[in-house]
Amino acid sequence: MKLRYQFRLYPSAPQRIELAKAFGCARVVWNDALRIRQDAYAQGNPLPSVVALAKRVITEAKKTKERAWLGEVSAVILQSSLRDLQTAYSNFFASKKGTRKGPKIGPPRFKRKTSRQAVRFTKAARFSVTEGGRLRLPKIGDVEVRWSRELPSAPSTVTVIKDAAGRYFASFVVEAEDKPLPELDREGTDTGIDLGLSSYAVLRGRKVTSPKFFRRQEKKLKRAQRKLSRCQEGSNNRRKAKLAVAKIHARIADQRRDFIEQETTKITRESQAVYLEDLAVRGMAKSFGKSLHDQSWGRFARTLEAKCARYGRTFVKVGRWFPSTQLCSACGALTGPKGKAGLRIRAWTCECGTIHDRDQNAEYNLRLEGRRIVAEGRPDT
Repeated sequence: MKLRYQFRLYPSAPQRIELAKAFGCARVVWNDALRIRQDAYAQGNPLPSVVALAKRVITEAKKTKERAWLGEVSAVILQSSLRDLQTAYSNFFASKKGTRKGPKIGPPRFKRKTSRQAVRFTKAARFSVTEGGRLRLPKIGDVEVRWSRELPSAPSTVTVIKDAAGRYFASFVVEAEDKPLPELDREGTDTGIDLGLSSYAVLRGRKVTSPKFFRRQEKKLKRAQRKLSRCQEGSNNRRKAKLAVAKIHARIADQRRDFIEQETTKITRESQAVYLEDLAVRGMAKSFGKSLHDQSWGRFARTLEAKCARYGRTFVKVGRWFPSTQLCSACGALTGPKGKAGLRIRAWTCECGTIHDRDQNAEYNLRLEGRRIVAEGRPDT
């Protein structure tokens, strides 16, 4: 399977200038190619192929006075930009035909110079890691890398990213073998996972407290945003204030990502099977807003599913219409709290006399439903 490893980069001042050139050239090639395809569509002509576009917006463009500076960067990142445009068009057409899963997506749009920029180097660029541990990039040089772990194999591509906080990262794509963990032979090794706001997740025998990273930084973020709004457009003070806001957002994102990585790893190691409820996050966000986005359930679910696949654990998504909260785990009656008003009810008593903790009852029901799905041989529900 393919994995992505990301490490922090520390380019020198001249290297940052060269990277800025690379970001800009890749963006210009994308926009030039997109304009050509849009003009061809408007005139009713066949859409040009990637090869024809490369010849026109890269090879021939370098010979002109207006685009001669494209030769100052590696041609590989320009070719990668064209392939990304082709992929964007392919996804758009597949979405329009209904052959692509997920929400509908629109056609590619023109790129602007934003706070986050990236370029990708493939094997054709002959990037490498030097003996001293630096990342050698064509026409940029040897860039210092802060290695936190070793790569399991030689990377096929590396993407250099500059985020809104002004930090640089190298994102490597590598081929890695699955590493199945030893099977857990003791009882009680499967668990349901009931996601929530008061508690981040309720598992079999324990609760994960909600860290609320955004809420903890919200006052600091408001002060920084007020300061930004008072700065004059185009001034150095506004640039500094904008960077301060971006750094707060970056810290929140880093904390949330680290929390999810640690929790999903712990769950994978202690559970032989995991049954997770499939929530309609986009719809719920309309009601709960910031509090729900702060939980980042989508990232949690994707990360947990990927780790279960790599480490040989069973992963099942229980359908979103399964009434895990309302169902009495003792008698099977749907007597639990219903509707938005029922969210405040944390404990309830069934008509059969059983007293339920809302979250623990939901976890138990999810566990039973997950076992039933596995027994029926349809784990992708």
